[in-house]
Amino acid sequence: QVQPVESGGGLVQAGGSLRLSCAASGSFFRVSAMGWYRQAPGKQRELVASITSSSSTNYPSSVKGRFTISRDNAKNMVYLQMNSLKPEDTAVYYCNRETFGRTYWGQGTQVTVSS
Repeated sequence: QVQPVESGGGLVQAGGSLRLSCAASGSFFRVSAMGWYRQAPGKQRELVASITSSSSTNYPSSVKGRFTISRDNAKNMVYLQMNSLKPEDTAVYYCNRETFGRTYWGQGTQVTVSS
């Protein structure tokens, strides 16, 4: 199964933390670029973190210093550690996989941050 599967979402108070997990089974995970995106109601889907096959990471300014993406190639897993969460981080979070020019999306996991 190439399609990623997310887990770990939930309800958290502002200032709290959550860790999202993404299972990306199938071949060629090690050479895949992985990313986390989010989509809030009425807004476009946006990138929140990405990690290359060589573990280079990228974050937009809105989450830099608060979110950390990591990968475990032995387990075919990608993680998103989210700290100092804000109400504006509320969204559905999607895991994205890019392998040899093909893109695969997970079904998403809801993250809700209460004020």
